[in-house]
Amino acid sequence: MKDPFSERRDRKFDLAAHAAWLYYIAGNTQEEVATKLNVSRQAAQRLVALAVSEKLIKFRLDHPLSECIVLAEALRDQFQLSLCEVVPSDGDVNRFNGIGVCAANYLEAYLTAKAPTILAFSSGRTLRAMVEQIPAMDQPQHKVVSITGNMSYCGRAGHYEVVMHLSDRVGSQVFPVPTPVVATSIEERQLLQTQRSFMTVKTLAEQAKATFVGISPIAWNAPLHQDGFINDSEVAELIELGAVGEIAGWAYNYQGVLLQQGTNSRVASVPLQQPAQRLIIGVAGGEKKVEAILAALHGKLITGLITDEAAAQGILATLKA
Repeated sequence: MKDPFSERRDRKFDLAAHAAWLYYIAGNTQEEVATKLNVSRQAAQRLVALAVSEKLIKFRLDHPLSECIVLAEALRDQFQLSLCEVVPSDGDVNRFNGIGVCAANYLEAYLTAKAPTILAFSSGRTLRAMVEQIPAMDQPQHKVVSITGNMSYCGRAGHYEVVMHLSDRVGSQVFPVPTPVVATSIEERQLLQTQRSFMTVKTLAEQAKATFVGISPIAWNAPLHQDGFINDSEVAELIELGAVGEIAGWAYNYQGVLLQQGTNSRVASVPLQQPAQRLIIGVAGGEKKVEAILAALHGKLITGLITDEAAAQGILATLKA
């Protein structure tokens, strides 16, 4: 298992390889490279220089991520994404870690900023893996905000809460959603969402500079079901209604359209925009999530994507079919 220093060094080489590909092969200017990688122009220059000095690029990109970069650029162009990163697939065991390390680099760039910043998150395994990669720091000027509850209707807490865990690591102000993921009735959901605490969180989430969300399929024993947020009859109903994926508890069909029926009428999470009007970064990968990720892209529920090679290849192959 790699140590944190080696992972960060490898990630720096990944960024350098990506910058070099954009500059030398795709023909982008350094300013365009900086924009696509969400770094300063000076940082983009240094990344390109690093790729040359480390011999990552000769007449072709001499780096194992070249295929990932091609996949990321294809997805970015196909769906007009604000950002897209594809990491190598290395089996299900390391998938969360690989995507988590990549997502953590973007998150850390926001967290190390001196200016007060609002960042929003859903919950889940991949986002928890992302938070695990964030080093300890003291950044009380930032606000980290949840967009989804983290308990079942009977009060049982989920295992993969994100914002409290992140706040413990970086010292930021934290704003969890004070509701279950799915309420027991429409009336209960309406009551919960009129509380001042919920309205405060909703307002902050709408002001977030970036929102990191997990993407999961709707299926038997998928996370929403496995973690006890919906029961057997509810997951069966969602499948019958044509649901293929969910973000923050909100289920959507194969076109990415949010359902008007089923548990969506009782979801007590912060509502999703459709189409999204701000930076919403989907963080998910694996062959089992191809349909859910593709639908989220079609429905413009996300404007950025951090995924792995298996998912990226599956998405692009589906589009060609």
